[in-house]
Amino acid sequence: MTVRTAFLGFGEAASAFASDPRWTGDAFGYDLKLDDAGARDAKMRDFGAAGVDVSASCEDAISSGDQVLSLVTADQSLAAAKTASGYLNEGTLFFDMNSVAPQRKREAAIFIGAAGGRYVDVAVMSPVYPAQLDVPLLLSGPHAEEGEPALKALGFGKVRQVGAEIGRASVIKMIRSVMVKGIEALTAECVLAADAAGVVDEVLESLGAEWPGRANYNLERMLVHGNRRAAEMEEVCATLESLGIQPALTRGTVRRQRELGLLGHHTPPTRLEDKLSLISGTKEARTA
Repeated sequence: MTVRTAFLGFGEAASAFASDPRWTGDAFGYDLKLDDAGARDAKMRDFGAAGVDVSASCEDAISSGDQVLSLVTADQSLAAAKTASGYLNEGTLFFDMNSVAPQRKREAAIFIGAAGGRYVDVAVMSPVYPAQLDVPLLLSGPHAEEGEPALKALGFGKVRQVGAEIGRASVIKMIRSVMVKGIEALTAECVLAADAAGVVDEVLESLGAEWPGRANYNLERMLVHGNRRAAEMEEVCATLESLGIQPALTRGTVRRQRELGLLGHHTPPTRLEDKLSLISGTKEARTA
């Protein structure tokens, strides 16, 4: 029997997974941008490029799926679970793959469980490109044991259970992000200051041979995904506070990620020096 997989949200992650040649199974999905006249055509192209059928509505997608991969923005994850719960069939596996705080996952699980669904907390532990289906996934929750073979059947190659508690996978991801996204923010602060002082090459050389490439990559991730990363880091702040840790540095990461994301340079130039010139020029234009 063919397992029917519904994508709830179809951004970079969903596209990366579905377009991998190793993807297996019948896939279709829905994204809120399909209801936006200005964004619909571009989103339709995203679905088409990945070979995923477009569902007429959220209800159509969820009610037709044997399993759901929820891949929406962090700020929409709980609303997406609540909406999906109204259309779930009994026993549907609901993989919450969003980067949110563990308490947010537990809240979402209540909606899914009340509707008869089987909720699985999933943490995506690295960028989806170039890994695609080789991206490491951590699973937790009472249905993680059933979820692991289901994800492997789709083609995911690195799936690991980390416990029966909903939120355990996510807390690992959230705490890891303190370091990963924090280093990105520190990199941006460092190279922007170095650029203003005219000493970029000297500073990066002093850090090590790998740093020119690393700085370029980190800055690109922030320019392209800064808004999404800022939303994730808000969830990280909530996670830290729930653990009794004040997110003093992480709040700075939120601000720096959002600052670069809001510049709107989602297809930045290749070279670091050109990125820095672009950022500097944008800031000067906005303050003129």
